[in-house]
Amino acid sequence: MPRVIHHRPDPALEGRDAARAPDGAVLDARGRPLRDLRISVTDRCNFRCTYCMPRELFGADHVFLPHEALLTFEEITRVARIALANGVRKIRLTGGEPLLRKQIEILIGMLAALRTPDGQPPDLTLTTNGTLLARKARALADAGLSRVTVSLDALDDALFERMSDSRVPVATILEGIEAAAAAGLAPVKVNMVVRRGMNDGQILPMARRFRGSGHTLRFIEYMDVGNTNGWRMDEVVTGAEIVRMISAEFPLQPLQAGYRGEVAARWAYADGAGEIGLITSVSQPFCGDCTRLRLSPEGRLFTCLFAEQGHDLRALLRAGADDAALARRLAGIWQTRDDRYSERRGEAHRDHKIEMSYIGG
Repeated sequence: MPRVIHHRPDPALEGRDAARAPDGAVLDARGRPLRDLRISVTDRCNFRCTYCMPRELFGADHVFLPHEALLTFEEITRVARIALANGVRKIRLTGGEPLLRKQIEILIGMLAALRTPDGQPPDLTLTTNGTLLARKARALADAGLSRVTVSLDALDDALFERMSDSRVPVATILEGIEAAAAAGLAPVKVNMVVRRGMNDGQILPMARRFRGSGHTLRFIEYMDVGNTNGWRMDEVVTGAEIVRMISAEFPLQPLQAGYRGEVAARWAYADGAGEIGLITSVSQPFCGDCTRLRLSPEGRLFTCLFAEQGHDLRALLRAGADDAALARRLAGIWQTRDDRYSERRGEAHRDHKIEMSYIGG
């Protein structure tokens, strides 16, 4: 179980006189606007990926959160509505594996019905391992989901099964990707976490497979998220190395970021066969433009993927707090945010970082 730290309400987190962008988005201590809310709907997953939920620590005896501890769909929607009023424009559902949350399409419908202060729907996305996507893609799209991101770390079946510690064949994930595209959840983003000595030999096969497919392949540097993945710097394949490797076969050219806070550096194939993305949290940190707030399955807000502790919203939700009180709490949490873990990786050491399987990537 993740370490939970209880603390008394802090008057400094009450959101009084919060600095705001011209459009009303609350600003943190470094002037970064709140734009993205990532909602982890479950801490459960049907994979035991070695870099996320290794089976020796998340085995059959691991105790997951009981259902009654999870935020209800109504509670999640209420937090999202308040977040939209404070600057959020993009909502991403994560896990665990979010498609394991029963009737998640109902939650998607509730979130898709929300509106920003200027009357626009949120950009509503979901990250999944793809195992259940083929059977659920149409219902997700019909409920109002905009796009999906699918995790796929190898095309080689034996390697994929070893990395995911599952018996799921790659074909199942590829079928899910195509079903998502057919349902209109496009362009599909395909995320590959690259770990030196394990799946770095799959970089070019993955590039070849998704080049010209209409999907966007994104390579993610192996990160020191949580405390259980045995991270070592010498296992990191940097984004620059990946670009050189692919460019040797398929020339690439850099693209401008589409918006402030875009996580992936974009590179286009020179022959027009699409683009790839590089998420370089280790070699080229992007803390300076991070606009993301994370909500855990049981209602704790985390201001960084590498955070040690969260801020409890569930207690307020279930104690009958009105929207104004919740808005002050959320704004106060963001305005005191000063996180920049990736920029300080060499000097900052945290013994109890929250697990990625619990808070989402």
